[in-house]
Amino acid sequence: MIENASEDPRSGEGASAAHPPPERPRRREINGWLVLDKPVGMTSTHAVAVAKRLFNAKKAGHAGTLDPLASGLLPIAFGEATKTVPFVMDGRKGYRFTVSWGEERDTDDSEGAVTATSAARPSRDSIEAALPAFIGDIMQTPPRFSAIKIAGERAYDLSRAGESVELEARLVRIEKLAVVAHETGASIFEAVCGKGTYVRAVARDLGRALGCFGHVSALRRTKVGPFTEENAILLDDLAELRHKAAAGEGNLAGELLPVSTALDDIPALAVSRADAGRLRRGQSILLRGREAPLLQGRISVTSEGALVALAEAEGAEIRPTRIFNLSR
Repeated sequence: MIENASEDPRSGEGASAAHPPPERPRRREINGWLVLDKPVGMTSTHAVAVAKRLFNAKKAGHAGTLDPLASGLLPIAFGEATKTVPFVMDGRKGYRFTVSWGEERDTDDSEGAVTATSAARPSRDSIEAALPAFIGDIMQTPPRFSAIKIAGERAYDLSRAGESVELEARLVRIEKLAVVAHETGASIFEAVCGKGTYVRAVARDLGRALGCFGHVSALRRTKVGPFTEENAILLDDLAELRHKAAAGEGNLAGELLPVSTALDDIPALAVSRADAGRLRRGQSILLRGREAPLLQGRISVTSEGALVALAEAEGAEIRPTRIFNLSR
């Protein structure tokens, strides 16, 4: 809630010139990646807003929505790092999740209404025998309650409005899917998958294949692109660091990873200060000399240790496509 700035909450009267409302601190230019360990029950949008406020940052965004039901890695990009968000979103994702057997739900997770039940419960052997069909390049139909757009509307909005939602199956890649624990009523899995894969759909389809139905009852994201749980910080710990920093006992900036972290899988090229200046002005450069590398495709360009640009390389020509305003 935002209080009316014209009212003094201590007296209920308009603030006088002698007691002007406190000024909000100016937002700062913050550049880098924060790997937040999002708690269950919080939306990704809210988590970004809290982190942005703690850093007092001007600009922030996240690399891939994590449902309120889920916990785990939510990479948050500040400032110039927002230009690298697509590279993180295109990276592999890792998950640890629990499938509860015996019920299918309309959301494919524990928040939805039950749509089918079964008294059957799968054995660990039967589950593992079914997994190969879910590994590799497979066709998957996304959940009805998903962010996919149908005629400009989100599928989950249409589903919540009671409309019939039919989504087409699409090709996704699951590199790893393994049972790590099993009980009669539930199993815990670990998965590594590509962009666009829905773990909830895996639970739904696996339950159908086993003839017992199933839905996701717990979900944690453990990897996003180059980021892992080793990089992550809890929101409560971040707030504590902010409190210490305000008292002069710490520095929140120490939790940020460089903007270039998102580009680890892209070939990198170091150039001279003069060439960096040309790239920053949007001009192409030519690599000269017998020792000059012959590159092809997308690359990242640095100079004196600072990220300068994303570029397209065609032999000796380097053409900038995205400029970064960063100092060393």
